[in-house]
Amino acid sequence: MNQLLNKTKGDKVIWALVVLLALMSLLVIYSSTGSLAYKMYKGNTEIYLFKQVVFIGVGLVLIYFFHQVNYTIYSRVSKVLFWLVIPLLIYTLFFGVRLNEGSRWIKLPIINLTFQTSDLAKLVLFMYLSRMLSKKQEVIKDFKKGFLPLIIPVGLVCVFIAPANLSTALLVGATSMLLLFIGRASMKHLFYTGLIAMIPVVILVLMAVWQHKEGNGVAPKVENRNKLTARVATWVNRVESFMYGSDQKNDEDNYQVNQAKIAIAKGGWMGLGPGNSEQRNFLPHPYSDFIYAIIIEEYGIAGGAFVLFVYLVFLFRSIQLFRKCPFAFGAFLALALSFTLVIQAMTNMAVNVNLFPVTGVTLPLVSMGGSSFLFTCTAIGIILSVSRFVEKNQLEGKEEEEEEEETQDEKEEAHD
Repeated sequence: MNQLLNKTKGDKVIWALVVLLALMSLLVIYSSTGSLAYKMYKGNTEIYLFKQVVFIGVGLVLIYFFHQVNYTIYSRVSKVLFWLVIPLLIYTLFFGVRLNEGSRWIKLPIINLTFQTSDLAKLVLFMYLSRMLSKKQEVIKDFKKGFLPLIIPVGLVCVFIAPANLSTALLVGATSMLLLFIGRASMKHLFYTGLIAMIPVVILVLMAVWQHKEGNGVAPKVENRNKLTARVATWVNRVESFMYGSDQKNDEDNYQVNQAKIAIAKGGWMGLGPGNSEQRNFLPHPYSDFIYAIIIEEYGIAGGAFVLFVYLVFLFRSIQLFRKCPFAFGAFLALALSFTLVIQAMTNMAVNVNLFPVTGVTLPLVSMGGSSFLFTCTAIGIILSVSRFVEKNQLEGKEEEEEEEETQDEKEEAHD
């Protein structure tokens, strides 16, 4: 055990935050899945807890493995993986496992495991984008030589994710734009790109307003068999629910938000206590999409604020890592992966407290395990790989300074 701890390098604060979120996940998953497990598995209320323990164990192994890998390898691997992930997204869009009118998953043969290709695409895109940003710094202001080679990969990934998972595509796009801004891309280029990206969002809002006026506050059920546009009706309904929620009594998304509001109201400042959630029996997906509402119900606004603080500390440590890393690729990579995790967490929290329309994104490292949980652990492992290099670089720098001081002392003694 001591040998394993000695080999564990990187930012100790980030390691501590990961363990803290994992322990919090166990508590909330056990509480939020108790009733579901009792019904589904004939009284075996611990089954989801055991599954989460397994996922956390596998996740920690992934973090340890990837943090031991030299982060420069990810630069070389990204240019191969990126051109493999695009066909994979296209395949998923047309032939993937369909759920809720969206085709987001593919099933791996033999092991019979399904995973969201968008999770892999996000990870690969930010590795590739970090590589390109580090290489294009001298021409970053030039539209053809600098900006286009960066924005085209982002556009491709977002376009192929959007038909099945618009919220993820928007988050990927927003994170990429933020990274390009930090990478000194032209503000003019970013501004016009942002305007173009906002066009479909504005259209959705206008469709929601029109639908509400035409339907007198009742969202019509629209059936669409086209795989590319099957989710449009769902997006419009969700935006309408967010804008006119109080007028829609039978809307499913509005029901989710209302149950989350009840959970938050019951929690108050200090919460009902661990395992005492009442809304877990009424709130859809209390172990994934709406797990933050359960946290507030059981641990109060104080507990919810603490979770927010943990993610902010994680982001702060990653920004410090960005400043300390002597090489551009490692700095951009750590920042990009931390941004995507924290922005996802903020979005999940915003949905739970009704500051954002229902999206379906999970709370990283806290929501019940799945492919998203494992890819999150992989991303954290890569961040810690960069941290390990920075730590080693600083240690070698200190040793060189000490050797120079010793040499100077010896010279002074010899002179005396």
